[in-house]
Amino acid sequence: MNYTLVGAFVLVLGAALIAGVLWLASGGAFQKKYDLYAAIENESVAGLNLNAPVKYYGVDVGKVRSVTLAPGNPEQVNLLFAIERGTPVRESTIAVLKTQGLTGIAYVELSGGAAGSPPLRAAAGEKYPLIKTKPSLSARLENMLTTVLAKLDSTAGNINSVLSDENRAAFRNILANLAAVTQTFAARKATLDAGITNASRTLDNSAQASAELGPVIERIGHAADAVEKMGKAAALAAASAGRTLDASGPDIKRFTAETLPEFERVLGEMAALAASLRRLSERMEGSPGGLLLGRRPVPPGPGEETGKGAPK
Repeated sequence: MNYTLVGAFVLVLGAALIAGVLWLASGGAFQKKYDLYAAIENESVAGLNLNAPVKYYGVDVGKVRSVTLAPGNPEQVNLLFAIERGTPVRESTIAVLKTQGLTGIAYVELSGGAAGSPPLRAAAGEKYPLIKTKPSLSARLENMLTTVLAKLDSTAGNINSVLSDENRAAFRNILANLAAVTQTFAARKATLDAGITNASRTLDNSAQASAELGPVIERIGHAADAVEKMGKAAALAAASAGRTLDASGPDIKRFTAETLPEFERVLGEMAALAASLRRLSERMEGSPGGLLLGRRPVPPGPGEETGKGAPK
């Protein structure tokens, strides 16, 4: 009977031991509960395996439970995550693929989840809440390199078109012409220097002559005034002489009839001289340089061709 009790005790103890081991293996009272979330990747998930870690700001919060191709779009990959319950997965949470060091082993990094954002829920008709994704660093670098290479290829094509045989020949001609012009200027340096010096001297002389023309213009104006006064005095004298002649005898009238036209002609010439002097004075005051440089040709009017006169 003692053997029977001992055997029963051993069996019960073994069963309890096995049950305890299984309970501890399953987590026991500290077993964690997980919620399932889905994500869709539009890039390669090479290196991401089942049970790969899911981290939230670097802290392990779950594992990858499924990696499958999307049924309707083979360029998309469906992921299923088991994330510890209580992890703040919100509508603003973003999932990004990352790699650990140089090993190439990939994992999923969750970020975002601002406090003001509501918790992520499954949409109507969906089985799991869908976490948003964004391209990984390697995908962004690949896209950027592709764009840069395309631009470099376009730039190289433009450079090749610019450096064509015709353009190179044109550039050579331009450089040759520039060299010829430079040599011409260098050969005529002394002449150019002399011309610049003469031009400067001419400008100085013109300025000095313009300054000296002031008194001359003033004198011409005074002369015109004097001639004008002389003409007026002569006219008055002629009028007085006429009245005197009317009272004189016939001999004096005959003398006056012979000399008066000549006297009137002299008065007309004096008036014309006074007008000419006044116009000369006004022209010299308005443009003293014209006295030195001469009159400039009048530019052709609208519709007139240079050197061919007015249109018929």
